Amino acid sequence: MITIIFEAHGTTFDNEAHLSSGHNDVELSPLGVQQSKEMGERYKDDHFDVIFCSDLQRAYKSAEIGFGNKWPIIKDVRLRECNYGDFTQKPSEIVDEQKPLRIEEPFPNGESYIQTTARMQIFLDFLKENYKDKRVMIIGHRATQYGLDNLINGVPLQKLVTTKFKWQPGWLYELG
Repeated sequence: MITIIFEAHGTTFDNEAHLSSGHNDVELSPLGVQQSKEMGERYKDDHFDVIFCSDLQRAYKSAEIGFGNKWPIIKDVRLRECNYGDFTQKPSEIVDEQKPLRIEEPFPNGESYIQTTARMQIFLDFLKENYKDKRVMIIGHRATQYGLDNLINGVPLQKLVTTKFKWQPGWLYELG
């Protein structure tokens, strides 16, 4: 059994402007920096064998700010947000309306949620092969969490993309 704790990256300047970043490599805002420090504080007495994060700076800087060199931090492109293609940096409400239409059909010049979930399946298979009986943290994006909820908990993508995101301090997943 692999224990996974998922954390969302800290708030970005795009988040504050209500823009959907997708693969745009946007920086953490001062609030995001503070949230990353608070995340590190929440887990100061915990143990992780490794922290995986997207290779987008909003995820890996959340990890670096929160944990420094306390545990290995590994950037992995498979943990990226959905590529919104032509919808990158469009207002979040416009992208949110598109999400149910983009489960199988990709965003124009981007990708679909079936494709992001396939990336997560490959990543989870990698974990199963290399991190059996380990405790790992994943710092990522909505698409990262959609993949975890769909592949581990069996929640349909249609439900995931239409459910309003509600932040919490970490989500627990068990990968058998």
